[in-house]
Amino acid sequence: MTLLETIDQYIAWRRAHGAIFKNSANLLKRFVRSVGEPADCASVTTAQVVSFLAGAGPLTRSRENKYGALSGFYRYAISRGFVARSPLPDNEPKPPASAPPHIYSRDELHRLLEAIENSQGPAAHLEAETLRTLLLLLYGTGLRVGEARRLTLADVDLQEALLTIRATKFFKSRLVPIGPQLVHVQKTYAAMRADRPLPQGRNSCFLANRNGTPLAKSTLNTAFLKLRCAAGISGPDSRRQAPRLHDLRHSFAVHRLTEWYRQGADVQRLLPVLSTYLGHTDISGTQVYLSMTPELLQQASSRFELYARGGSDA
Repeated sequence: MTLLETIDQYIAWRRAHGAIFKNSANLLKRFVRSVGEPADCASVTTAQVVSFLAGAGPLTRSRENKYGALSGFYRYAISRGFVARSPLPDNEPKPPASAPPHIYSRDELHRLLEAIENSQGPAAHLEAETLRTLLLLLYGTGLRVGEARRLTLADVDLQEALLTIRATKFFKSRLVPIGPQLVHVQKTYAAMRADRPLPQGRNSCFLANRNGTPLAKSTLNTAFLKLRCAAGISGPDSRRQAPRLHDLRHSFAVHRLTEWYRQGADVQRLLPVLSTYLGHTDISGTQVYLSMTPELLQQASSRFELYARGGSDA
């Protein structure tokens, strides 16, 4: 069986089991082109794999993604009897540690909102009110940026204060309730949006450019970079990457957990609730937030100290 045929079969198998599998599929197709067609699946050598991985230097994130895609493929190929062994090198260096996300302080959030009017030019396709609504939506709900971009008018039920999130990262849909203040923000924006083009009627994007077209990822990244600079939010320490739009999701989760600790809530019981709200597939994706900031750690430490002393919050 050729390498291309086996990879096509593997991609179809992964997608049949609910995986979106877009990036890994593209990497595997690139691997086929790197090896050359028509190559037999069992004839691929370790040297060809190493060449595709780009040498034996430090493991970059790109190289790690390649290695991960090939690892999954060869586990499948071995289990089906297409190859006897994996040609992947067994001395692959460890990947670099992921940079922790930026957790925006409430002061930084205020500065971002106040800087919006001055950060966007009057002729920009992305209007200031659209950017403001997006930021408040991301921080107020913890949505992924892509989920917010894909919201249609039909997905936003302001009467019931519910958002329908479709085609998520894991092919699942969920309902996200929103609070009164955020409903008010969305209603104000919805009134403005009604005066803009609706190319697909109720299926048009809720958050859109001035001409009604969907918000492009590149447009948002450029606009947010300008906004962040205008707000004076830049200097991460050596371990952190530059603050991103996506970090509003992380900030939502950390601030929610911190507030629960302050209120004396049973955080361990509420973690699965937060996990479902964020659209995580399991609770481990949410537990990482418990050690994200000194403030949150301090709140957790105080809670444990009260428990150790036999306090009523045990």
